[in-house]
Amino acid sequence: MKALTLRPETISDKSAIYELVQLAFEQEEESRLVDRLREDESYIPDLSLVAVLEAQIVGYILFTKIVILDDQGVAHPSLALAPMAVLPAYQKQGIGGQLIRKGLASAKDLGYTSVIVLGHQDYYPRFGFAPAEKWNIQTHYEVPSEYFMALELKPNGLAGVSGMVKYAKPFEML
Repeated sequence: MKALTLRPETISDKSAIYELVQLAFEQEEESRLVDRLREDESYIPDLSLVAVLEAQIVGYILFTKIVILDDQGVAHPSLALAPMAVLPAYQKQGIGGQLIRKGLASAKDLGYTSVIVLGHQDYYPRFGFAPAEKWNIQTHYEVPSEYFMALELKPNGLAGVSGMVKYAKPFEML
């Protein structure tokens, strides 16, 4: 594979990202979610990344601000990784992994301490994710616990954190 460039998205990337996410998920829900998240206060431009190969956007990943509400109502900041998508013709070539590693490194550099993902239990653990129940972190989505995972971006990044994940408002429309 030729050299892959990973960079934050630009305004001119929006339509290519919409199409890429739609093709990867075989529906428009996630594409519409990305558009809504861009307009939300949870959006972090530096954590909306594209993978570019020969001037074509072939991959995309987005991290947005969330909080984990404990039973005292204290909001602990974190990030949600969603969505991550690669054009079908370029899947299983390591592009998603490169996007995840770059996104996690960028999030850590920006001072974030943890990331939550709802994803495949055989894929995300290779990047250090573990079931969120390890920290007593829950989601309102009804999914098997092995699909709901968390990652500490720094040692003890989730120390003393437990509770219910509160996603950005656009996620409530899914």
